[in-house]
Amino acid sequence: MKPQRSAYNWRVHLGGTVGICVVVGLLNYLFRGDAFWLGMLYAFAIGVQISVYVSLLQAGVGHLLVRWWGDASILRRPWVSWGLMLPCLLLASVVGYTGGIWLADLISGHQSLAPWDVADHRVTRSIAFTLLASVLGSMVFFWMFKLNALRLDQAEALRQAAEARLALLQSQLEPHMLFNTLAHLRVLIKLQPDEAQQMLDRLIDYLRATLQASRATEHALAEEFERLSDYLALMQLRMGARLRVRLELPAELGGIAIPPLLLQPLVENAVKHGLEPHEAGGELRVSATHQGGRLVLEVADSGAGLGEANALAPVGTGFGLAQVRERLAHRYGDAARFELTSQPGGGSVARIEIPS
Repeated sequence: MKPQRSAYNWRVHLGGTVGICVVVGLLNYLFRGDAFWLGMLYAFAIGVQISVYVSLLQAGVGHLLVRWWGDASILRRPWVSWGLMLPCLLLASVVGYTGGIWLADLISGHQSLAPWDVADHRVTRSIAFTLLASVLGSMVFFWMFKLNALRLDQAEALRQAAEARLALLQSQLEPHMLFNTLAHLRVLIKLQPDEAQQMLDRLIDYLRATLQASRATEHALAEEFERLSDYLALMQLRMGARLRVRLELPAELGGIAIPPLLLQPLVENAVKHGLEPHEAGGELRVSATHQGGRLVLEVADSGAGLGEANALAPVGTGFGLAQVRERLAHRYGDAARFELTSQPGGGSVARIEIPS
């Protein structure tokens, strides 16, 4: 957020200074009748110097306050303090006015009255007008910075809320997978204790790796495939030869970052609703390809199709698919696509397309 605030502040300083100088130059031209471009020259020579001096004094006062109070948040405020900055504004206006008159005279060859000739009412009016323009310009800058700070703070709050929501969804995903696996393990303990021991060992390894990955907001696609390989090894202990697995990840795509456990619920659905209810089992294929500048992820099974799966498999909550859709929407917005369709030869395929 800091770079965004800084870039915005400099754009506002530059644009605001130019705008104020133009307005002041026009007012000089309208009320004093000076030559148009000469008035603009003096307006910019004075206005730019005042703007620079105000910025430097504000930064200097801010750093002094940080050194005295140790509160770095002072530097992120749109204005340190009106009580402290008004004297700085007065000083910047006087110095900027003097330097601007000198610079404009040097460029134009015109000879202006010296700023200290305050006995001349023209000098008094000019200095008073400069001070008024400085104060009004500073107020405009203050409110623009304050509104921008509020906008950025609101955007930051929304981003943190979205991340908290994703973290909640991710924490819900882990028990969802765990309960399914423990249900398989409970049955296996009674029927095949030795295989249950192997499955328990694999489950411990899988949970250790998965919980470590879940602490991040993203990980490499290669790591996602490693977690799927661990999970499917557990399922192969359960289903034996009925479950055949193909994981297809080109090496050049392994480093692409995606949200962790994004494919997990799709693989679970394929096993639970597509392959387990199918007497002959089938093949589960997880693949990643790059098409038209987008990453395409597919989880396909050759088991029961969508219609048959709905008839044979236990009724689900739809949590897994809803979780995938919501995470894609939070992370990629309209740039992501997700669809679940039947395959012509039997089975189903879940397809995700995201920017790469």
